[in-house]
Amino acid sequence: MQIYNLEFTEQEIRQAVAADRLLSMEIEFSRVCNFRCSYCYVDGGVECTNELSREEIKDVILQAKELGARKIIILGGEPSIYPHLVEMLRFLGQEGLEIEMFTNGSGIDQELASVLAEERVRIALKLNSRDEKIQDQLAGKKGAWRIINRALAALQAAGYPSKELFLAISTVICRQNIAELPAMWQWLRQESIEPYFEVITPQANAFGNSSLEVAPGELKELFVRLAAIDLEKFGRTWEPQPPLVGNKCMRHQVSCVVTATGDVMPCVGVTIPLDNIRHNMLASILKNSEVVNNLKNYRQMIKGPCRSCEKAAECYGCRGAAYQLTGDYLASDPTCWRNADSEKS
Repeated sequence: MQIYNLEFTEQEIRQAVAADRLLSMEIEFSRVCNFRCSYCYVDGGVECTNELSREEIKDVILQAKELGARKIIILGGEPSIYPHLVEMLRFLGQEGLEIEMFTNGSGIDQELASVLAEERVRIALKLNSRDEKIQDQLAGKKGAWRIINRALAALQAAGYPSKELFLAISTVICRQNIAELPAMWQWLRQESIEPYFEVITPQANAFGNSSLEVAPGELKELFVRLAAIDLEKFGRTWEPQPPLVGNKCMRHQVSCVVTATGDVMPCVGVTIPLDNIRHNMLASILKNSEVVNNLKNYRQMIKGPCRSCEKAAECYGCRGAAYQLTGDYLASDPTCWRNADSEKS
């Protein structure tokens, strides 16, 4: 899998950390969205004003490139309905930057799909259920299932997925869809689409929404089952560990988030504004941030069972879940079944 920095080698990551450089950056062009997903990290009830201009967005992208970033990950809001998306995609392409975009597909028609293919944009299309009623319920929008599947058809008509055109389905693991996920995983593999399944970070819309919750033990069972499916049916080997199925999240070593209003944060889960790009340069913000330095030095700074875990060299759990549930971004991840098991023993 090649989402969230697995395309970068361990040596590249170490060198970037040592030199205070980036390998990627996540950015919101806007927080405007037409869905009201029950699990979204963006609080749907808060109006976003004073968003970055196109010039400001381009400037911070160039700052990230100067720091070594090779990939820009576009978040939202919903980027496919951002009115200047094509302009920004062309800009990123002209700068030689790899582009990855998380989208619910609302604005993806055949014309936009062709542009995405031309710029070889890596697409992560959000689909949480193949059941229309469940998908619409989770998206908070009637017709969401049809919108997403229409976008999928447009992407496939434009040549996705292929060796050059990466396509993933981004899925949150929740109570409503957990039973169907093994079958969905197999379907995606058979379609040569990368499954990107992740544990929900309990924040904003998801915070306190108990109807979404899945216990750590159930997450473990799912991860183990999906690993068995991959091994037996597709010859793929990986060890189950949260928060991403068959994947690792080491983004804090070489990435950051710039929000639609210019705040710089470690990631969408660790919602600590380090500073704002309207006030300081990105390089200065990252280099002088205690939070960033602590996260880069996680082996010495992390607390609790995560620190002594046998996986500590290659995993620090979900820092977002730790921050949202405990208020401490260096605490052990409460959603990890390894920590739950350690507390029982």
